[in-house]
Amino acid sequence: MIAALVAALRKRPAGAVALAILLGAAATIAGAWIFEARGYLPCELCLLGRKPYYLGMAVAALCVGLSARGRDDLARKGLPLLALIFLAGAAIGAYHAGVEWKLWPGPADCTGAMAPPASQADFLARLKHVKPIRCDEPALLVFGLSLAAWSAMLSAGLSGFAFWGFLRRHG
Repeated sequence: MIAALVAALRKRPAGAVALAILLGAAATIAGAWIFEARGYLPCELCLLGRKPYYLGMAVAALCVGLSARGRDDLARKGLPLLALIFLAGAAIGAYHAGVEWKLWPGPADCTGAMAPPASQADFLARLKHVKPIRCDEPALLVFGLSLAAWSAMLSAGLSGFAFWGFLRRHG
């Protein structure tokens, strides 16, 4: 069975690349959800950084489906789109990591100072409804890097792999 799968993937290299990207992106998102379930809540930039993964998984699944139906030529045409989607994800991750490292300011929504309350009652009311997750403080470091930095590197890798898959010729 594995030999048949390998043979099928050799006949459909764009589908194989898209499947690898789909699995890599799904594993990355699953990891983010696991960290979230363990109490590491995402900030606004974290949530923004997930969007290229969601879009990329949909495009990769479409490419896999096209390839499985014998249209590897069409699946191959989707690989540059995947490369651009994950390149955007790498840019978001790099921006977020730069905000965490204080290289540049982040969005005021999650890094700016809170406007002073009009009264003590106003302040207490805000505390009941607002629990900001800061974008400029990493929730977790893994091997010395924040999850945003890891996302930037993973997205760049997926982008490069999609581009390589597009340029690759089989024969």
